[in-house]
Amino acid sequence: MDALTINFAPVLQITDEQFFQLCQINELIRFERNADGTLLLMPLVGGLTSNPNANLTSQLGVWNREESLGIAFGSSVGFILPNGTVRSPNASWLKGDRWDSLTQEQKEGFPPVCPDFVVELRSDPDCLKRLQNKMQEYQDNGARLGWLIDLETRQVEIYRSARDVEVLQSPASLSGEDIVPGFVLNLKHI
Repeated sequence: MDALTINFAPVLQITDEQFFQLCQINELIRFERNADGTLLLMPLVGGLTSNPNANLTSQLGVWNREESLGIAFGSSVGFILPNGTVRSPNASWLKGDRWDSLTQEQKEGFPPVCPDFVVELRSDPDCLKRLQNKMQEYQDNGARLGWLIDLETRQVEIYRSARDVEVLQSPASLSGEDIVPGFVLNLKHI
């Protein structure tokens, strides 16, 4: 099942703080918000998606702990992008100086920043076009590198600033290039 869209905009405008509180009160529902104010209710995922996501996040986390160049995030954080959307990638990373420039209050809520690096995993029920649009949105809002990994087809789409999308079929690993220097994602368990 793909995301369910709810439009409250004609009768109610939800502020960033109200949206954050809505997410905290309904902790078992994963929400995202589009720039037009519509809410996306994201279904919980099953084990076949959750396990690769855990492997992805752990590899990024181990690299980040060793390199200490920034902050790594799992799939439960929401970012307020410059265009007003709130997105929650499966995994993401933000350079340390960009994180340090945020206030404590901004860090405690949904950080108002687009990560430098984002990863989205696509499982069978996910709409590929919606995820491709999401990847383009990250890029349009400042992400410098993004990977869309299709768990079914083993295809990876690589999104880079000011470049065409590169498509790889069944790569063994992916490089963080100069954006996430030294990070290599082993795709064996993903």
